[in-house]
Amino acid sequence: MIVAAAVCPHPPLLLRELTGAQDVAAPLREACHGALAELAVAAPERVVVVGGAGSTAEHTDAPVPARAHGGHGPRVAQGGALPLSLGVARRLLEETGSALPVELRSVAHDAGDAEIAALAGGIAGRRERVGLLIMGDGSARRSAKAPGHLDERVFAFDETVHRALSEGDTGALAGLDSVLAAELMAAGRAAWQVMAAAVDLEGSAVRAELRYADDPFGVLYLVGVWTCGS
Repeated sequence: MIVAAAVCPHPPLLLRELTGAQDVAAPLREACHGALAELAVAAPERVVVVGGAGSTAEHTDAPVPARAHGGHGPRVAQGGALPLSLGVARRLLEETGSALPVELRSVAHDAGDAEIAALAGGIAGRRERVGLLIMGDGSARRSAKAPGHLDERVFAFDETVHRALSEGDTGALAGLDSVLAAELMAAGRAAWQVMAAAVDLEGSAVRAELRYADDPFGVLYLVGVWTCGS
């Protein structure tokens, strides 16, 4: 049974060792910590993390890939590190002191309906109380200085996501266009759709709250919590 879901983004700057003397991601990190604290209030027995990556897979614990993004310390072979989305999730869980069992699942950025449905089906309907941690960025083309430069289509797309996460609208998330999401560099599309599909499978009512929404680097970052119940 899914009892709650926390939604967080996964920019590398959430890894504190990458921010330098000025912690520019502090407000975002604080919002993520708050979302995880609220997830804990729902008393899950297990946390299932879902984040976008190059392929769909289940992961065991592995190093957080800070070194791959400019951090210090020993190099870690790419195959031996978690995907960025799962690495940031693991770090957030560590920072908030979570001692719950954790499953780490990546979903391919280009995952289609069948792949998303299969992953959601493996999460929904369990007897234990499950807390979801869904890792995903919004579009990365919201300004001229954004990673993908400006694309005017992002504003309508991101507004749909913003409203859906604010209102617990699983249908709106399920209806996101995968091709458009890829063009807008919205890395969270597939992970959000896994969450929506899993919640729909359980038929749970959703109480939604958005805790953070901003685009400080031309990328939309959204932090929210869905509390689920019959």
